[in-house]
Amino acid sequence: MKNTILKKISFLLVFMLISIPILTGCKQEERNSNDKLSLTENDKISNNISDNNMDNKNDNTNEVNTDFNSDTDNSATDNNDINNTETKLEVCFGDGSEAFILHLYDNDTAAAIARHVGTENWRLPIYHYDDYDNWEVMQYYDIPSRYDIPSNPENITSEKAGEVYYSEPNRIVLFFGDAQVSGEYTKVGYFDNTEEFRAAVENNPVLEGWGNKVVLINSIDK
Repeated sequence: MKNTILKKISFLLVFMLISIPILTGCKQEERNSNDKLSLTENDKISNNISDNNMDNKNDNTNEVNTDFNSDTDNSATDNNDINNTETKLEVCFGDGSEAFILHLYDNDTAAAIARHVGTENWRLPIYHYDDYDNWEVMQYYDIPSRYDIPSNPENITSEKAGEVYYSEPNRIVLFFGDAQVSGEYTKVGYFDNTEEFRAAVENNPVLEGWGNKVVLINSIDK
């Protein structure tokens, strides 16, 4: 009986000694597994944060690019509006006649003429070059000498109907028909070459009691 009890006690001690390492190993494995799981979850969170940061960076970059392109487009539009601005004068061939638009070129001569007309409308006598070839399709207007007008003449050998030139000193020359006249002229502007325009120039009556035709040049802004 005594031997039997001793055997049981010995068996229990052996079992406990064998179980302790096994249980300890299981707990270690569980801890390692939990640690690995924790690392995996942390990696996923870190990757998600990195991806979100990258997406936000791309969104911000796209926003900046969009804003920059928008500003560039607006700037281009503003520049186009400036470049498309054209100075015009209103011209009547004879008192009380229909007005036609003189489109001015972008140069100092045209700008000076527009500036002077802006301060005071012009009513000028009309003259013809009777001794010139093609005189029947051209006429000129003498501007009072008190107006200072710069010029940059070039040699012109042919002209189109509706073209307007400046000739020194203080003279505006209009061609209301195609011509081949050589001269030192500065380009000022042009009229639209319509039948109405040509008829108005040709049918402008001589002013009674004066002996000349007249032309009226007005600022549109007035």
